[in-house]
Amino acid sequence: MALSRGARRLAAMNRGPVMQSSVPVIDLTPWFGGEDSARAAVAAQIDAALQSVGFFLITGHGVPVELRAQVRAEARAFFALPRETKQRYAVTVGGRGWLPPGVEANGYAEGTATPPDLKESFAVGADQPTGDADVDGYWFQPNAYPAEVPALKPAVVAYLARMRELADELLVLCAAALGLQQGFFTRHTGHATHTMNINWYPPMSLAGDPEPGQFRIGPHTDFGTVTILDREPGRGGLQVWTEQDGWEDAPYHPGAFTINTGDLLAHWSGGRWKSNRHRVLPPQAEAPDEDLVSLVYFYEADHDAVIESLQPPIGKPNSYAPVVSAQFLKERLDAITIG
Repeated sequence: MALSRGARRLAAMNRGPVMQSSVPVIDLTPWFGGEDSARAAVAAQIDAALQSVGFFLITGHGVPVELRAQVRAEARAFFALPRETKQRYAVTVGGRGWLPPGVEANGYAEGTATPPDLKESFAVGADQPTGDADVDGYWFQPNAYPAEVPALKPAVVAYLARMRELADELLVLCAAALGLQQGFFTRHTGHATHTMNINWYPPMSLAGDPEPGQFRIGPHTDFGTVTILDREPGRGGLQVWTEQDGWEDAPYHPGAFTINTGDLLAHWSGGRWKSNRHRVLPPQAEAPDEDLVSLVYFYEADHDAVIESLQPPIGKPNSYAPVVSAQFLKERLDAITIG
């Protein structure tokens, strides 16, 4: 009898002994409700993780699993639509709508020419205009939701609100980790740019056999401050680069979010924190029917924020020049765009 998708995933998760991961799981419950010493201990764990590997998982974050499941279910309904229907919402990197296969190759961000990433995405983001047409036309575009899946919009709008709240809390936690004032980072996120890609990684039966060097997402670093990832477990899943062992499967914990530092926050920290390489493996021959949906929320800063790198004793010795957030991010987004 054929196994269901859920049974196949469970089998994949239990396929052998699990090695200790370099990526820690951090419970935020003491941060939200503990005494000062307990809050400081959480902040210290965050600092250690960002210095060592640039990734950690969080539990105790308070985001309902039901909301995440609803977004994923409605997104699957969209991705299941005929291509000609999805084409009405087609955009390229930086746009709001459907990113078809073939428009993005994340490996280019680190200078590696790779085949296009094996995925489709539905992209949404910050849509409260500033009044500057040039700024709004790129960073604060209106979101375009598919009429064919009417329940997607309310689910995504509710999810984005929770992600914005959580991202700011993580930046408050980051400030505490460095012994800085609570608003050190969030004073520059009052009208922050942010995007969310709902990524669909189709099965091999639809995507075809991967080309040499082709991934669901090629090796890259993220570009902003913090990334909040809600992922499904799978054989063709997330890997994180480690100095000790090279590529390592990222741990999966039901209910947890995966958090990582982006290039902008690494720059801001004066190189104290890593913006680490990661990738999503291509579909695997032993799991040809596997398809996964990831919710990837990229938080940044105010488009015109001038980011000055921290110096010792907090940051490492550096001569990093100040950067403007939007210019810093746009250079990186252009690098991964095909066509």
